[in-house]
Amino acid sequence: MTTVALRADLPPAAGRAGFGGALRSEWTKLVSLRSTVATLLSTMAVTIGLSALVAWGASNRLHHVGRIPESFDAVQASMFGLIFGQLVIAVIGAMTITGEYSTGMIRTSLAAAPRRLVTLAAKLTVFAGAALLTGLVCAFASFFIGQHFYASLHISVGLGEPNVLRAVVGGALFLTVAGLLSFGLGTILRHTAGAITAAVGILFISFILFQFLPSDWAEHAQRWIPFFAGSSIWSTQPDPEAHVWGPWAEFAVFSGYALVALAVGAIMFRRRDA
Repeated sequence: MTTVALRADLPPAAGRAGFGGALRSEWTKLVSLRSTVATLLSTMAVTIGLSALVAWGASNRLHHVGRIPESFDAVQASMFGLIFGQLVIAVIGAMTITGEYSTGMIRTSLAAAPRRLVTLAAKLTVFAGAALLTGLVCAFASFFIGQHFYASLHISVGLGEPNVLRAVVGGALFLTVAGLLSFGLGTILRHTAGAITAAVGILFISFILFQFLPSDWAEHAQRWIPFFAGSSIWSTQPDPEAHVWGPWAEFAVFSGYALVALAVGAIMFRRRDA
């Protein structure tokens, strides 16, 4: 009798859990985890700090040399920190999904919202939004700090000049896609260390190993290396020998790695037990 009375006091079922509710739930999880917020702030600190340091060093070096190379890209040079920022955002991407597996909370999440693809889409949307916002802060802050240093050499550029705004926004997109790739790998592997290792291997180690390829192999392989494909979008003067398809086409190649990881991850997330 007591059980029946308690159940009678519960609100009536309101239907299937929707995407909006899942989105609010995932947003609450994201902002309530101190580790996630701290890592997002770390991404900004690492990216902006390294970009500023490299821009300061480059401006001093160019001042002493007294000659500006024709190929010098003041935009890309001001956002050098993105190279290392991609590794930090990859950690967040992996932890966003693998953290719940390590604590067992994924079972609770799926019990509350059993529509698995809806839950995964909500996680992905919230993380993508946070990663894009972080990337925009990193890219624009790095750009303006870098142009401050280069102004003394009269080589600074404004956002209104050709390809500049595309390159700065492209820097934010580069970080976002790097994070999404790691998110997809985390969904596949369900293990934080494994997902981070795989992401670092694809994003960074592949670039290092490329340097040891024979020249005839490197000529054909370079356009498929994730770093080269992704970095074209945040450059205003891409190397014609390295970037032959144009910035958006090569960025599509970079995005393709993330899309494959996300698609495979979604299939496995739906079919496997939590």
